[in-house]
Amino acid sequence: MADNARAKRLADLIREVVAQKLQRGIKDPRLGSHVTITDTRVTGDLREATVFYTVYGDEEERAAAAAGLESAKGILRSEVGRAAGVKFTPTLTFVADALPDTARTIEDLLDKARASDEKVREAATGATYAGDADPYKKPGDDEDDTTE
Repeated sequence: MADNARAKRLADLIREVVAQKLQRGIKDPRLGSHVTITDTRVTGDLREATVFYTVYGDEEERAAAAAGLESAKGILRSEVGRAAGVKFTPTLTFVADALPDTARTIEDLLDKARASDEKVREAATGATYAGDADPYKKPGDDEDDTTE
């Protein structure tokens, strides 16, 4: 359990250091203010770190940001090692976070469901039952209900 807490603390530190360095220390124009670090995960042995990021922009800007992060990987890893003070600085792997795309897809699906619900609601307005409003028989309602 202590290893998981240590990995979590290191992941949080890596996320902060990488975000700050991207904001202030890297002069690469591909890594402008449109790159956001969303999450970081570190393996249990603290040897590898996966840094998730999002890019605000089109597909071309995403590809440029990915290339910029790959080229800045060494500088970022050095900065993480300096800040973390661990025996072995974890290797950094940058992965584009699919969360914004997934959220956009879910929002689109919810919009379609709302539109479909509205159509059903409009069709139901003024509609009447096909049979009786209460289709269930109650004792005493049926004249043929005689016992011999």
